[in-house]
Amino acid sequence: MEELFNKCELCPRKCMVNRNIGEIGYCRASNKMKIGGYHLHMWEEPVITGDKGSGTIFFSYCNLRCIYCQNYDISFNCIGEEITVNRLADIMIELQDMGALNINLVTPSHYIPLIRDSIIIAKDSGLTIPIIYNTSGYDRVESLKLLEGLIDIYLPDFKYYNDKLGKYSNISNYFETASLALKEMYRQVGKLRYNKDGILVKGMIVRHLVLPNNYDDSKKIIKYLYDYYKDNIIISIMNQYTIIRKLEYSELNDKVDEKEYDEIINYAYDLGI
Repeated sequence: MEELFNKCELCPRKCMVNRNIGEIGYCRASNKMKIGGYHLHMWEEPVITGDKGSGTIFFSYCNLRCIYCQNYDISFNCIGEEITVNRLADIMIELQDMGALNINLVTPSHYIPLIRDSIIIAKDSGLTIPIIYNTSGYDRVESLKLLEGLIDIYLPDFKYYNDKLGKYSNISNYFETASLALKEMYRQVGKLRYNKDGILVKGMIVRHLVLPNNYDDSKKIIKYLYDYYKDNIIISIMNQYTIIRKLEYSELNDKVDEKEYDEIINYAYDLGI
C-alpha cells in the first residue's frame, strides 16, 4: 500500500507529491507514521466512552489544519514520535488490554495505507474491539474505500455548510467533499448498533462544532444531516469552541453565545432529532 505515497492523492487536496522520497505536501507528513500520543480518553461522546474510556491515538499532522484547531501542537507544530506499522498494531492491542472500549484513530486521513496494514496485523494478533475513524470529514471517497470492512464506527466532523467558511481551513469545496465522504462512510457501516451496555459498536456519529457568529450555518448543517440520514446516525452538536490565540478573523475571537447554542439545540429538537 505504500506505493500510494508515490504520487499522493489520499486526501481531496491531491498534492501529488512523492512522500516516499521525502517530498512534502500540504499535510507535511512523510511516508512514516507519527503520533502525538495515545491513552484512554474519558471525554468523548458517552456512547463510545462508557465508563472505561476510548482508546485514543492522536496522529501528528493534518490535511485540513483549521486556524482555530484545539490540537494545534499536533496538527500544526506536528509534535510526536515516528512509529512503524507493527508498533501501531501493538499500541492497539495495548489499549485493548488497558480496557478500552474501542480504538479511536484521530486525524488519520493522511496515513490510511499504513493504518490499514496496522489494523489487519492487530486483528490477526487478537484485536476484537471496534475501530473508530475520527476525522475532519475532508476525506476522499476512493481512500475511504481502502478501509471497507475494517472500520466499525465513523466519527467525522461536518464543519461548514457555506463553502465561504472554508477560508478557516484554507479550502473552498468543503461541503461537497465532506457530504460525499459521509455518504461513503454510512454505506460502509450502516445504521447504529449498540451492545447490551448501550455502547455503540457500529454506525456513524457526525460532529459539528458550533463556531461563534456562524449560528445560521450550524442550523443548515443540522437540517441537512437530519433530512438525509434521519435518526440512523448520531449528530453531536458541540459547544466547546475554545479561543487558543487571537485569529485574523475577528468573528472567531468570541466565545460561543450560550443562548445561541441553546437555540441551535432547540432547533434540532424541533426538526425531530
